[in-house]
Amino acid sequence: MPADRDAEIAHEEWRGHFARGPSALRWESLPPQIGDKAPDLELADMDGNARHLSEFWSDRAALILFWRHQSCSCGYERAERLKTEYHAYVAAGANVVVIGQAEPDRAKRYAAERSIPCPILCDPDYIAYRAFGLREGSVAQVIYDAPEEYWNRKPEVWEGFIDQREEEGRPFVDHPWMLPGEFVVGTDGNLALAYHYQYCENYPDPLVHIAAIKMAPGGKLSGSRR
Repeated sequence: MPADRDAEIAHEEWRGHFARGPSALRWESLPPQIGDKAPDLELADMDGNARHLSEFWSDRAALILFWRHQSCSCGYERAERLKTEYHAYVAAGANVVVIGQAEPDRAKRYAAERSIPCPILCDPDYIAYRAFGLREGSVAQVIYDAPEEYWNRKPEVWEGFIDQREEEGRPFVDHPWMLPGEFVVGTDGNLALAYHYQYCENYPDPLVHIAAIKMAPGGKLSGSRR
């Protein structure tokens, strides 16, 4: 098992969610859309300080990146992409912030290990994920690239792989079915872009984000107007 208690709890949470399987596959109501007010929630940052999301769109447009769980290789690849894209987002006029599933201590370690170039806010109860309309993915959306015998999630098939990942220092943690999303919010507090991943590696073209940031209130093309 993972060494520290938070990671151990997160590992057990992963097991529970994985055994249950994906369930929240459909929107019960429309998610926030372009032109809607972005949910302004309070989340802890990596130091445990309470932060309002609106802080990030108070003076510039904001790019809000919702992450996959911490042991996901998709998240590792997104971190590598973000490192190459980050300065372009800032130059376009955005404050960039990640929202992840971990508690502050795990979030801080992850940020250091993956060289995340922006703040991470912590949403272990998935309050912000749900407020922004993010759903769970089906087996076909999340583990489509695993061997077919893995698709039915039988414990006896997965145990060896789970043990291997723990030995590699990458134990499965958090919510395996929650899909990511990425949102641009202008200084008027309205969504300028709402991007919901359709599968776990459905990374957006950074040019789409850059255009949305530049055109949003607070972006490069609009200055700081609200």
